Amino acid sequence: MGLTAERKAYLEKLCGKFRRDVVDALYKAQTGHPGGSLSVCEILTTLYFEKANVDPQNPEKPDRDRIVLCKGHAAPMLYRVLAEKGFFPVEEMKTLRRLNTRLQGHPSVKHTPGVDLSTGPLGAGLSAALGMALGLRLSKTGARVYAVLGDGDVNEGMVWEACMSAVKFKADNLVAIYDWNRVQLDGKSADIMPQGDMEAKFSAFGWRCLTCGGHDIKSLCDAIDKANAYPDGRPVMILADTVKGKGVSFMEGQNTWHGKAISEADHKRAAAELGGD
Repeated sequence: MGLTAERKAYLEKLCGKFRRDVVDALYKAQTGHPGGSLSVCEILTTLYFEKANVDPQNPEKPDRDRIVLCKGHAAPMLYRVLAEKGFFPVEEMKTLRRLNTRLQGHPSVKHTPGVDLSTGPLGAGLSAALGMALGLRLSKTGARVYAVLGDGDVNEGMVWEACMSAVKFKADNLVAIYDWNRVQLDGKSADIMPQGDMEAKFSAFGWRCLTCGGHDIKSLCDAIDKANAYPDGRPVMILADTVKGKGVSFMEGQNTWHGKAISEADHKRAAAELGGD
């Protein structure tokens, strides 16, 4: 059964709430990464609430799907989605990046329920996700691995080594979703490290490539369904077209909001745009 209009509206409403809450949590923490967190909202929401086989009541079940947030600096959005899913109380968002919190600046598999891999160093996540996928294939559980990449990740050589290895070992239970907002810490990707035709590059490495709107729930669902429908011995790369800082006009497309603290004035402006108070 496809995504109904009612379900789509529900997921979109969740995304609106997640954006408001993440901006609020980052403002109160006065540290963190707004731009990439807002960018990845629909991707994580679609995975955890619609497509991935995960169970907050049994977070370690062997046959669960794995979700790896390779761009670990977007942890605030991951935490908000995990909390809504039921892995821990939503109220715990108030402890974001505080001393002794379970919600550290980057995801920690040892501390945070629902986190499948500690991430932060860009480039490392896809290799670990590939290892998970190959291990799951040996276990014959049918579980899949979803790896969410960012622009900074794709600058790293280790990502391309993982791309070659995934094809060699026929990891068709691995789906990478590229949060392709074309902006990173120091500027636009076209200026820092021009990417060229990303679909052609991943295809040349042997991946099956799909493109979708990264802020369109239905487009994401359709792409993930296609990725999983016809396993043919190839890993799948979904190029999700997104906007850094999505939902807050003065953050959108701006590298300055990669890791900038939110001032009181900016918090008020962002809350007004996102429908908060």
